[in-house]
Amino acid sequence: MVSASRAARATGVGVWLAAIRRDRKATAGAALLALFVLIAIVGPWLVGDPQALVGIPLQPPSPQHWLGTTGQGQDVLAQLVVGTRVSLAIGLAVGVAVVLVGALVGITAGFFGGRVDGLLSLLFNVFLVIPGLPLAIVIAAYLPAGPLTLGMVLVVTGWAWNARVVRAQTLAQRRRDFVAAAIVTGESNVRIITREILPTMTSLLVAQAIGSTVYAIGAQVGLEFLGLGDVSAVTWGTNLYWAQNDAALLTGAWWTFAPTGLCVALVGFGLTMLNSGVDEVANPRLQQERTWRAYLERRGATPSRSTPVVVDRD
Repeated sequence: MVSASRAARATGVGVWLAAIRRDRKATAGAALLALFVLIAIVGPWLVGDPQALVGIPLQPPSPQHWLGTTGQGQDVLAQLVVGTRVSLAIGLAVGVAVVLVGALVGITAGFFGGRVDGLLSLLFNVFLVIPGLPLAIVIAAYLPAGPLTLGMVLVVTGWAWNARVVRAQTLAQRRRDFVAAAIVTGESNVRIITREILPTMTSLLVAQAIGSTVYAIGAQVGLEFLGLGDVSAVTWGTNLYWAQNDAALLTGAWWTFAPTGLCVALVGFGLTMLNSGVDEVANPRLQQERTWRAYLERRGATPSRSTPVVVDRD
């Protein structure tokens, strides 16, 4: 029985991934994110040194400098492209790390229960009570500036919510028949967690990773804009910091901050679309609703949006 349920879940993962590829929202979000990843990988080799002084300060976009120059005379396009690599790397790394820490704590609390659950629940409830962004600002202000420091700060302040959700899901899965069967057959706790419980949380962990990446990129840009990062590094946040420091908004030098802000918005939009697509594919209720609507459309009827009343087109 255990092997059969495991095989069914493994097959479900393949079906789930295929469904994501067919979902328009997920496909559009993944394509937009892939474009930025490609820019982050290839772009820095094409734009040259982002710190080089290449022209007159605050020069507007021109054929020589497509996005103009900064207040120090540096090429905005070069800084934008190089900053893409650093900001995406920090965001993706923090997103994965937050999910790993949250999953480890949440599964441990939910599976073992008792005093372990009580202690770990107290721990992440304390972090949930404290506002995350103010806590990140306080911690970052007392640590050496740098991308690694910001990443560690965001992991410390962002894992608790994920842990709470995973704990609740683990408690629900702990009572399922296939987990009980695995316990009765004498399988180890590690094997039960990795082979029986974790596969059922694939969609949840993917959604958490995407959401945590959005949070990490936004928080990183915000903290660096406030000057809490390494201002000598080239990232999206430091680009905005120097634009604000040069009074770009007051002088009308929109090209020093608008492209960076647009890139942050597009990456956040792409990740949100991907997350929405994953939710539509993985959420059983939304999946049933889409199947029901498709069935009614094939039968020539139109389902109402507000109530489950079927309106005949004839």
